[in-house]
Amino acid sequence: MAAKPKSAKAKPVSAAPRLSLWRRGLSLVRRGVLGIVAVYALLILVFGFVPPPGNLFQWSESRRLGGIERDWVDWSAIAPAMGRAAVAAEDANYCLHWGFDVAAIRAVVDAGGRGGASTISQQVAKNVFLWHGRSWLRKAMEAVLTPVIELVWSKQRILEVYLNVAEFDEGVFGVQAAAQHHFGVDARDLSPTQAARLAAVLPDPKGRSASQPSNYVRQRTRSILSGAETIASDGRAACFEGKGRGLPPAQEAKD
Repeated sequence: MAAKPKSAKAKPVSAAPRLSLWRRGLSLVRRGVLGIVAVYALLILVFGFVPPPGNLFQWSESRRLGGIERDWVDWSAIAPAMGRAAVAAEDANYCLHWGFDVAAIRAVVDAGGRGGASTISQQVAKNVFLWHGRSWLRKAMEAVLTPVIELVWSKQRILEVYLNVAEFDEGVFGVQAAAQHHFGVDARDLSPTQAARLAAVLPDPKGRSASQPSNYVRQRTRSILSGAETIASDGRAACFEGKGRGLPPAQEAKD
């Protein structure tokens, strides 16, 4: 009787192919991340000189509304009162920080997370390069982009971009379109009160009106006018008005 052939032993599966796949996957992820970083770096450099063509929110609103009002103007075509009003309303320490207002963040934390501490620089990072909505990914990307923008752009440029992309009424973006829409004047001709009215509708342009102000908007306008005068006198408007680094006189003396 013939002997049965011995069954061949199964060979152990080598870990080398799996390791190779992991390495390829990590390499692709690494290249993807580096590509995204390169794109954002290029956009930040370009938009330091060239007006951004628009953003995701504006394009979304344009589709929803059938069009938007938007008209870019350079810093020289914006009334100085508008810059001071926006800073007084949204980020009084704008000239004193490098993207994040630590004191404001601490105040929000102490208040149990109520309120906001988003600086103008953070809002520019979100409005120009990211998307609206609350998510950890967007906040993380905003936290990375903000200091880079602060490093590459001047404070004046950041504020110029902010005033040109902010929404001042439903479908009305930028200070030039807002000045025409609400007051029938150009951005360069805004009075301090008109500028404060526009700043008063932020950050709720759909719920507030600069041309038909509620009692709240009138009260906030008065507060912004006072704040604008204060930051002009104590040096906190200097960084975007071309008068130095923007530190209060006492701090500049120490430096």
